[in-house]
Amino acid sequence: MTFELKCPRCQQAISPYDTVESDGYRVAHVDCSSPRSLGPEANVFLYAYCWDHAVAECAACAQSFRQQELISGPFSVGTFFCPHCRRNLTESVRAHLVSCSRIPEQLRQKVRETCEATQKLLKRSHELLDHTDVLMREIEASRAELNATRRRGRRKTE
Repeated sequence: MTFELKCPRCQQAISPYDTVESDGYRVAHVDCSSPRSLGPEANVFLYAYCWDHAVAECAACAQSFRQQELISGPFSVGTFFCPHCRRNLTESVRAHLVSCSRIPEQLRQKVRETCEATQKLLKRSHELLDHTDVLMREIEASRAELNATRRRGRRKTE
């Protein structure tokens, strides 16, 4: 019995690289149809600080693109594709946001801290789920042992 952390909205597994938000006491995808898309804050940074320069590179086409040149996902605001080969360049845009010198260092630091905090929370959640798995196996073994003891006791009284 292996547990994995799942989004309560879509029941898909949550990866440390997904864009997530708090949903009560749980973690959920910001956009279940595109879990790795950029969140609304990232899109604000792109428009406010990065409109006039390249924000993504396509390794396949060996070209760089400005935000307005990229193709956005049809159902997701935070997903970006190469206009030539249609490869998903969202991770390239995400990397740009963390390194762009036009975004104030304080904001970039907040982005890094948020990413690190999310990854730590997801890691801790996975650790807790793994610990739960161990405890469940111990309970099953204890029940099996108890049942075997009961059966041996019944045989002696018969």
